[in-house]
Amino acid sequence: MQLLNTLYVTVPESYLRLDNDTLRVEVERETRLRVPLHHLNAVVCFGHVSLSSPLMHRLAEEGKALVLLDIHGRFKARLEGETSGNVLLRRAHHQAIDRPAFVLELARTVVAGKIRNQRQVLQRGARESRAEDEASRLVRSVDDLAASLRALPAAGDLDTVRGIEGGAARGYFEALNLLVRADRREFFSMNGRSRRPPRDRMNALLSFLYSMWMNDCRSAIEAAGLDPQLGFLHALRPGRAALALDLVEEFRPFADRLALTLVNRGQLGAGDFTEREGGAVLLEGDARKAVVIAYQERKKEELTHPLLAEAVPLGLVPLVQARLLARHIRGEASTYVPFSAR
Repeated sequence: MQLLNTLYVTVPESYLRLDNDTLRVEVERETRLRVPLHHLNAVVCFGHVSLSSPLMHRLAEEGKALVLLDIHGRFKARLEGETSGNVLLRRAHHQAIDRPAFVLELARTVVAGKIRNQRQVLQRGARESRAEDEASRLVRSVDDLAASLRALPAAGDLDTVRGIEGGAARGYFEALNLLVRADRREFFSMNGRSRRPPRDRMNALLSFLYSMWMNDCRSAIEAAGLDPQLGFLHALRPGRAALALDLVEEFRPFADRLALTLVNRGQLGAGDFTEREGGAVLLEGDARKAVVIAYQERKKEELTHPLLAEAVPLGLVPLVQARLLARHIRGEASTYVPFSAR
């Protein structure tokens, strides 16, 4: 299935080799896993993982992406074969970047989609909260996000749009602490969002989940024939997958929900994280595997797509959204509608 077509390798010092038409995973010279290559579209390696040259060549020849992330889950490199896709779409994409009004409107849309999904996370938390004072604080945060949404249409430039997004994010992450169970807040509260490196357990977990969503969004963009480097909200920089960063924004709240589920249900504990010299907090190996499994299971859940009006597995939604974005860039759709689900 397309939901399970990505192999995530999280065990340190794993070695991946080609065995006829099968990818074989070895740890300390012992075979841990065999996967037929035709079952895979991508391989994602975390940290110190080695691969044989024949395997890398075979993946490239068959158009299967190889993604290398560091132990934090931060993107390092991506190996792919020949670039494919509709050249007319890529031409339209490049031309769209030079249209300020188009860029501004799409940036507003991306931020609006993210904030709407953040509001849904907090609204759900307010409904389920057993503490009246915390529910009231969450409702106020929901109202603040609504105010950010109302401010977006008047934003006349990208810096203003980014400023609205940043202000909304700060309030959202402050409120997110209230969605962590009271008896687990000692170990899983955030003092704002920290990324490089994450400075607490919740930030480490979020960064790990965001990196997996980011990989799926980049793959979806490539599959749609778009250029992942050419974004609208995120500034263009060498080596930066700006369009993938744009697309992943609407999915970050889904990662937040999964993080809260894993923490509140006790599926992750304080001991599943380590603190390195300098204050960086990392998710441990076995816990990383548990999070990957939970992520893959969550991707199987079917949600009603508001535009298509039919049930779609969450893991396929980035592919749908990338194609909707391509339609908008080609001029076949007047607007791009970010994904939103209750």
